[in-house]
Amino acid sequence: MTASPAAHVEMLIRKPAAEVFAAFVEPQLLTRFWLSHASAPLVAGTRVRWDFMVEGASAELDVKAIEPAKRILIEWVGGGTVEWTFTEAAGKETVVTVIDRGFSGSLDEQIAAAVESTQGFTIVLCDLKVLLERGTSPGLVKDKAALLMASGGK
Repeated sequence: MTASPAAHVEMLIRKPAAEVFAAFVEPQLLTRFWLSHASAPLVAGTRVRWDFMVEGASAELDVKAIEPAKRILIEWVGGGTVEWTFTEAAGKETVVTVIDRGFSGSLDEQIAAAVESTQGFTIVLCDLKVLLERGTSPGLVKDKAALLMASGGK
């Protein structure tokens, strides 16, 4: 049996795990690099709405697990999960790993979705890395959103 396609992305961010973790949990931080709006912080057992920088693109998610500075697990309403893990190295560096799985459709559609998700999460992690290490977002997510909106995609 063939394993289902999954997006798997990693990035080294030269900041402590607690700081990197908070960037994905707190709305005021999420909106500095990834989202245009988040309805609430990520808390296990809650449902949150995320509005992305692409106009009209939003998602609801159920927060399945939160382990401060270690792990986040969410389930998209409608299917699929995303898991972030934060592995601290040398006390001031963190390896962030994102695994997005549970894509629907034919195998070709699942593969296309995994490739698109890999690209998206890579851009998100790169933007966050620069934001946390340099103090300002380089606008990578905003620029990708602008390209998508110009091409009529979401």
